[in-house]
Amino acid sequence: MANKRQFDKIKRIVVKVGTSSLTHSNGKMNLQAIDQLSYTLSGLVNEGKQVVLVSSGAIGVGMGQLNLQERPTDIPAQQALAALGQSMLMTIYQQRFATYGQKISQVLLTHDVLDYPQSKENVNNAINKMLAWGIIPIVNENDTVATDELDHKTKFGDNDQLSAIVATIIDADLLIMLSDIDGFFDKNPKKYADAKLIPEITEINEQTYQHAGGKGSKFGTGGMTTKLKAAQRMMKADKLTILANGVNPSIVFRILNGDAIGTLFRKG
Repeated sequence: MANKRQFDKIKRIVVKVGTSSLTHSNGKMNLQAIDQLSYTLSGLVNEGKQVVLVSSGAIGVGMGQLNLQERPTDIPAQQALAALGQSMLMTIYQQRFATYGQKISQVLLTHDVLDYPQSKENVNNAINKMLAWGIIPIVNENDTVATDELDHKTKFGDNDQLSAIVATIIDADLLIMLSDIDGFFDKNPKKYADAKLIPEITEINEQTYQHAGGKGSKFGTGGMTTKLKAAQRMMKADKLTILANGVNPSIVFRILNGDAIGTLFRKG
C-alpha cells in the first residue's frame, strides 16, 4: 500500500472543477456530479474546513441550454452563453447546497481586478469574511465582460489559472483540480495504453510541459498545460496541488484522508 500523504493540517482548500466534470458529453448538466460535489464540499465545511469552489461550466451549460454542439468562435456569442449558463449553474448550485444546509455565494472576477492592489485586497477581504462565516464562495471568471479584445488585461485565460491565483491570494493550503483525467502521466493516456501516472512532482520544467497534451473538451478551455501552470504557481508559493479525476467528486474526501490519488505537486 502506498504511503499516506500527510494532509492533517490542511485547513483552507480551493477546489477547481472543470466543465467536463459538470456536464455530460452532450452538453447537458451532470446533475449527479453537481449533487455529489455539493454534498462533499458541505461535508468539508462541517468538518471545520474552509472551502472555495472555482467552477467552470458557464459557457458549456449555456451551450447545453441552447442545444449547441459546437462552441461559437465569436466573442459576443460566448459572452451571451456565459451569462445564460452562469445563471443556470448558480441556480442549480443554490438548490443542491441548500439540501445540505450549506450557504454559498457567487464571486465573478476579471484579471484586472486582481492586478490592481486595492481591488485585489477587497476581494481577499470579502472571501476571508465569507470563509469565516462558513460560506462557500463559488468563483468563476466574469466571461460576460472579460475578453481578449479589450485594451486592458481582463481574462485569466482559463479557470485553472484563476484557481491558482485565488488560492495564492487567500493563502490556501491546498488546491485540488478535478478534471477528466486521473492525474499527470508521462504521456497522453488517451492515446497511449502504456502511459504511467506520475504520483508526485516536485519540479516543473520544460520536459514536464512536453508531456502535457493539448486542449480539453469542446465545452471547456483547459488542458494539461494550463494545469501545470496552475500547479507551478502554487509550488512557487510553497503550497500543494492535487490533480485528480472529478468524475466522482466525493474523491475529495479520500484525497484529504491522505490516499495516494492523482498527482501531488509540491515544492521540492
